[in-house]
Amino acid sequence: MSDTLTPAHVAIIMDGNGRWAKSRLLPRAEGHRQGVQALNRVTEAAVRRGIARLTVFAFSSENWARPAAEVAMLMQLFGQGLRRWCEPLDEAGVRLRVIGDRSAFSPGLQAAIAECEHATAGGTRMELNIAANYGGRWDVCQAAARAAAEGLAVTPETLGRFMSVPDVDLLIRTGGECRISNFLLWQSAYAEIFFTDRLWPDFSADDLDEALRWYEGRERRFGRTSEQLRAPH
Repeated sequence: MSDTLTPAHVAIIMDGNGRWAKSRLLPRAEGHRQGVQALNRVTEAAVRRGIARLTVFAFSSENWARPAAEVAMLMQLFGQGLRRWCEPLDEAGVRLRVIGDRSAFSPGLQAAIAECEHATAGGTRMELNIAANYGGRWDVCQAAARAAAEGLAVTPETLGRFMSVPDVDLLIRTGGECRISNFLLWQSAYAEIFFTDRLWPDFSADDLDEALRWYEGRERRFGRTSEQLRAPH
C-alpha cells in the first residue's frame, strides 16, 4: 500500500461482541474476551501497515446503563488488558493513551491506566488511543472548558487544539450498524466512514486491509471540487 494513501489516523467502533457470543450460545463475557483478542490482532496489523494513530471505542459514556454485572466484567477485562499490554506495546514501539473521563473508574483502574501510559510513553511507531468512558459530546465540552480556562475565544481552531485526539482519516464500524454513536464527533467531520457487517471478534488483518483498500479509492475533497483537486498547483 502506498504510504501517501495510508490514513494517518484510523478509528474503529468495535461493535458486535455480544451478538457474536449470542450466535454461538456463549455468555456475553466470552464475546468481550474474543473482542480483546481482535484488538490485539488489529493493533499489530496497524503497526505493520504504517498507521500512525489508531483510536478504538472500548466503552462509551452511555455503556454504564448496561447490566451491572456486564459493566463490572468489562472493567475487569480492561484492567487485565492494561497489565498485559504494557510490555508488548513498549517493545513494539506503541504509545498507549486512554481518552475519556477517568473520574468514574476505580482508583485501581486509574492507577493501571497511568502505569501503562507511563511505561509506553516513549513509543514512536504508533499511538494507540483507547476511548473509555468517552463520548463525542463530552469531548467537545471538555475542549471548550479548557479553552475558556485559558481565556481563549471558542473557535474551531482553539477547540481543535484541546480535543482528545486529532482529526480522523478513516472511521471503521463493525457489526453492521450504520451510525457513529457519539464517537469522535468533532474529529470525524471529514472522515471517510467504512461500515462492515463483520462482528468485531471476527475482524482480522484482512478486514483491515479491505477497509484500507476502500479508503484508497476515496476522493477527499474537503469542500472543494474534483477539478480543483486535479488542477496543477
